[in-house]
Amino acid sequence: MDLNQITISSKATILDALKKLNEIRKISRLILFVKNENNKIIGSITDGDIRRSLSLNQDLNKSVEEVCFKNFVHHIENGDFIDLSVYRKQNIKILPILNSDKTLSRILDLEITKSTLPLECMIMAGGRGKRLSPLTDSIPKPMLPLGDKPIIEHNIDRLISYGIQKIYISVKYLGEQLEAYFGDGSSKGIQIEYIWEDEPLGTAGALKLVDKFNTDYVLLMNSDLFTSVNFEEMYLLLLQENADMVVASTEYKVDVPYAVFETDGNRVKAFKEKPSYIYQSNAGIYILKRSLIDQMNKNEYCDITDVMEKLVQDGGKLVYDPILGFWIDIGKPSDYKQAQEFIKHFK
Repeated sequence: MDLNQITISSKATILDALKKLNEIRKISRLILFVKNENNKIIGSITDGDIRRSLSLNQDLNKSVEEVCFKNFVHHIENGDFIDLSVYRKQNIKILPILNSDKTLSRILDLEITKSTLPLECMIMAGGRGKRLSPLTDSIPKPMLPLGDKPIIEHNIDRLISYGIQKIYISVKYLGEQLEAYFGDGSSKGIQIEYIWEDEPLGTAGALKLVDKFNTDYVLLMNSDLFTSVNFEEMYLLLLQENADMVVASTEYKVDVPYAVFETDGNRVKAFKEKPSYIYQSNAGIYILKRSLIDQMNKNEYCDITDVMEKLVQDGGKLVYDPILGFWIDIGKPSDYKQAQEFIKHFK
């Protein structure tokens, strides 16, 4: 959203504010933030404030500076994680984020924004998607429609809802279609950069093509997932465990159609009839320390599993966070069909 749409000059009149609130009625909550001649935010004004002014028979030509609410709740931007639960407990719906000089940085709608994670993200979107041919003969797999938007856009919108502002997309096959669709990300209020792979670099190699990540931790994920993963839960687990990397996991169940023996040598000690085993498997979503990326070699093929294996061998700490909601890896026609059916009931 253009911040000019929800700000108003302190010299504007109550009538001006009333008109502007009416203009934004369909795109925003009915609140404006009042800025002085130096663009510093000095207060807020809502339709309720204006109604109260009218009930007191105040002149509509009076300046908004005289009637705005000066003790408005706000947060000063410092790049750190913001605990939004503090503001939700105060029943705050709209939270202005101010720069240190009190100018407006951004606005958070707390009914939409789930978190404000201090992460940059890379989405891996360079694969050929051969198993989904002929659907992917002229469209890259991440751009296949799922409901009313492409698969990858569901992931980007979810990342945005967790406060992620900078996204890199690694592209190769038909990557120009993603560039044309998303542009620089400004239409979504974020920054998007495209990392072109001249040669396949694996599921982690493209990370090294970024000149510099500006956050201590980086989120890496596949582009062809449809999931309700909780990115904040992953991030907080990483911090709580003081880990080097966290990987999202999904349950994988194996049903054995026969009795399974528990043995000692060739002696059967016990057996289970047609047992089921549940394993935690890699869900294709990771948050890792930037220092792990620094250790990688540029333009060298590297899978994220190589990074994980080396981390464990070197005595680092790798943890997993189970996805409690849904997760579909859209790799085959049957997966795509499942996702298309699922989204009909998804809100």
